[in-house]
Amino acid sequence: MGSDMWGYSGTSGHVPGTELIGYAVEAADGSIGKVDRHTEDIGRSYLVVDTGPWILGHKVLLPAGLVERVDNESRTVRVSCTKEWVRASPDFERGQHDDDIAHLRLVERYYANRHM
Repeated sequence: MGSDMWGYSGTSGHVPGTELIGYAVEAADGSIGKVDRHTEDIGRSYLVVDTGPWILGHKVLLPAGLVERVDNESRTVRVSCTKEWVRASPDFERGQHDDDIAHLRLVERYYANRHM
């Protein structure tokens, strides 16, 4: 993934300014939750996904580069990772990891080591 990990790809269908909160998030092998929050910061865009009952109380940060497709009609975001990757990813604690560069680097290393 490299340096483009923190930006939406040009083919993702993401339109800047679109409110993604509440969109369902689908991994390569099934549903992982809903978008709890997202950013569009240049060079540091990401989704925070609430995994709901699937992994109770677990929120994860997914770099925008993992977004394969945003479908506004079905309110779904498809990502290029598996449920297991998400299950094993670093937890995201709101208020603790917001704008935490060390946590962003941890997430970056985690997904860079697993992505194709």
